Formats: sequence, structure tokens, C-alpha cells
Amino acid sequence: MLQDEYVTLTLKKKKNIALIAHDNKKQTLIDWCKKHRAILENHILCGTGTTARMITDHTGLSVKGYNSGPLGGDQQIGAKIVEGGIDLVIFFSDPLTAQPHDPDVKALLRIAQVYDIPMACSRSAADFIISSPLMESTYEHQVINFNKNISDRAKTL
Repeated sequence: MLQDEYVTLTLKKKKNIALIAHDNKKQTLIDWCKKHRAILENHILCGTGTTARMITDHTGLSVKGYNSGPLGGDQQIGAKIVEGGIDLVIFFSDPLTAQPHDPDVKALLRIAQVYDIPMACSRSAADFIISSPLMESTYEHQVINFNKNISDRAKTL
């Protein structure tokens, strides 16, 4: 209903998972995917270009690749979140190395928060998420009613 401040979204049992890693963390993510292959193969996987290719090549998991991060892949993943096509993000970032596309990375982190998407930025956080009982069930969460937000803003500007 348009008057409601929030709407309820449901993450299905079969999750759409984005897998992303900075260059110095790609092997860490590949190793993590190998460890959790039995769980990951039950979900729909995507990722930024090079990371997706490397995970597929080294694990046999099917990972749909978007553009490489510096070529807009982070933004493509962010757009998929907005469209409701991503339920969970595993992003092994490198906090010790400057990234040329850092504004895109920050935008991705922001949009995941806006849409209340679970995101792991470290191996331990990813382990906690992947081992959660919620991974194998539906999950309802509330996000801002964007239609109401647009309607209210259009009236006041």
C-alpha cells in the first residue's frame, strides 16, 4: 500500500548471490568458494568479470560474469540489487590497497545498505552468513517504500 512507510521483501530459499573480490583477495574468495561449494551450488551466482571467471575456472561453480569492477561491474551489481535481482553480496575487499574505482565500491556498499541486503566484506563474516539457517529458508525483511518516497518528494520539490 502506498501509504506504508516500508514494504516487505522476501528473499527466496534459492538466493541470488553476488561474488566480488579485489585483486589481492581473489584467491581468498576462490578458496572460500571451494570450502562452501556444496552450499553455493544450490544458489544462483554472479560476480564481477574477472572474479566470476576465476571462480568458475577454479571451482566448477557456474558464476554469471558482469564487467570487471573498474569497468563498471560494481555498478552493474548495484543495479541488480535495485532491480531485486541480488539477495546477498560476498565482497572480499582489500582495505590496504587503493582502488581506482573506489567511488563505485562505495556506491555498491551504500545501495546494499539502502536495500537491506546482507553483505560480507571479510572471510569470517561470509562464514557466518553462509552457515546461517536463513541461507536455506525464505527470509522477509522491510525496506523503505520507494514508491511512497518518490511520491512524497515529487509533491514537495
